[in-house]
Amino acid sequence: MIFASTDPYTGQMVKSFPTATDDEVDAAIARAHETFQSWRDTSFAARAAIMQRAADLLRRDSDRFAPLLTLEMGKLASEARGEVELSAAIFEYYARNAEALLAPQALPVADPAEGRATLVTEPLGVLLAIEPWNFPYYQIARIIAPQLSAGNTMLLKHAANVPQSAAAFEALMREAGLPAGAFINLYASHDQVERIIADARVRGVALTGSEAAGAAVAAQAGRALKKSTMELGGADAFVVLADADLDKTTRWAVFGRHWNAGQVCVSSKRMIVVDSLYDAFLARYTAGVAALRMGDPSDPETTLAPLSSQKAADDLKEMVRKAVEGGATATPVGPDVPNQGAFVQPVILTDVGEDNPARYWEFFGPVSMLFRAKDEEDAVRIANDSPFGLGGSVFTADPEHGAEVAKRISTGMVFVNHPTMVKADLPFGGVRRSGYGRELLGLGINEFVNHKLIDVVDIDAVF
Repeated sequence: MIFASTDPYTGQMVKSFPTATDDEVDAAIARAHETFQSWRDTSFAARAAIMQRAADLLRRDSDRFAPLLTLEMGKLASEARGEVELSAAIFEYYARNAEALLAPQALPVADPAEGRATLVTEPLGVLLAIEPWNFPYYQIARIIAPQLSAGNTMLLKHAANVPQSAAAFEALMREAGLPAGAFINLYASHDQVERIIADARVRGVALTGSEAAGAAVAAQAGRALKKSTMELGGADAFVVLADADLDKTTRWAVFGRHWNAGQVCVSSKRMIVVDSLYDAFLARYTAGVAALRMGDPSDPETTLAPLSSQKAADDLKEMVRKAVEGGATATPVGPDVPNQGAFVQPVILTDVGEDNPARYWEFFGPVSMLFRAKDEEDAVRIANDSPFGLGGSVFTADPEHGAEVAKRISTGMVFVNHPTMVKADLPFGGVRRSGYGRELLGLGINEFVNHKLIDVVDIDAVF
């Protein structure tokens, strides 16, 4: 397995790193386990100070951290800066809230004379985080900020194409004052992941990635009887009701599908528009997509970045070809792609029938599927006709009605009049083939702790 930074715009490999040896993996587990023995007893105040320091460093050195994202996976410079700030906000959220989120909880008992029942939380130990390349910093922050705050220690197996981003985050946490061994970046192979999960000192695994990766890692965790969370793919529905403001809706649709070059699990991948607005929406949406500008992701004028690699671009084009083979109509939109870079020209897929396997795929890039719904009821039916269940959105002039429609869409997150919101104080996660478990907020920090009952019983009678 090769860990290497390859610029998706120039195609040049910038730097490579050797895969960890088995001895290095074993040593990292040992260090993380040893550090856990003291980190678990570190006060919330001391942990919070480190989390806040990490947030401060990210903000202070944003101009140092952000360009790595552009270099390694082609992220637009403006989006890279936004990711650095989002990561800082996550650290800050847990610096301020972790202690309250994990506070002991007094439980009501039927007969108070029988004693006092309290639910307390304890960290589990060493955790493994397996993270993808599309948000190299945010994905790390989303798991380590809550779990380090809870008293766990972390091993990171990041995507092979963002090794410098992984190393930068490890250095960040050390500079913030985190003890050596509390967070270790490992350039581990897929085989070594199974070795890590099987180790008795490792108590859980959190993965964000593809369905295939999730299924493999979940099976390994299951065999080892380890707790796991899976944040997997999505094919989010973007539902447009008959009373939606078309100008606002289409602007959000273009953004919702094409930010981060469309390489977002909660990207608006399926536009589902009621019949009365479909033709007007398609015309406006096509014009909006055509106005996107492909080019150097470090150029402020660029609005559509390259994909993360040439392989990703080639794979996406092959998926479009197969969708057309299955009966879909593919309409390329906008100017031809630049002469260099892992670009894919935006494509709008229509006529994607229920017998076309592509209807149920996740297109990870600037490919949109548009569906004409007979009415609101049909729009909800199409939205739920998916193996995924991550996010989604509803656009309408009546937000209260939009919220009622959102309740009928079977996903982990639904937004009304916005394609998606990714924030430090909102939970993240899905259902069905989009995975299980939640990250962020109190739900995230409680995923990898022991919820222990302490019941003080002081009664004379014995039965």
